[in-house]
Amino acid sequence: MSKRLQVVVKDEELERYARTAEAVGMTMSEWVRQSLRAAEREVSTADVEAKLAAIRKAASYNFPVPPDVDTLLAEVEDARLADIEQGMGGVDDA
Repeated sequence: MSKRLQVVVKDEELERYARTAEAVGMTMSEWVRQSLRAAEREVSTADVEAKLAAIRKAASYNFPVPPDVDTLLAEVEDARLADIEQGMGGVDDA
């Protein structure tokens, strides 16, 4: 179910918003919806201490990591090719 939201803005603001929406190829309504979603993501509603605890726990693990991204990508590709050769397919087979 959708609800209508009425927001009062100055004429100059409305004109700027309309130009911005047009510049990115959106209706003003879609631009406003996306802007509201982006603004909502910027506000933290979770417990900061819980987030920090999760980060600390994740950082405490010691997984083997290749020395650079090229090596990592090569290892991933080698594993993917090995799966294909064994007839296991891969993520694309889902």
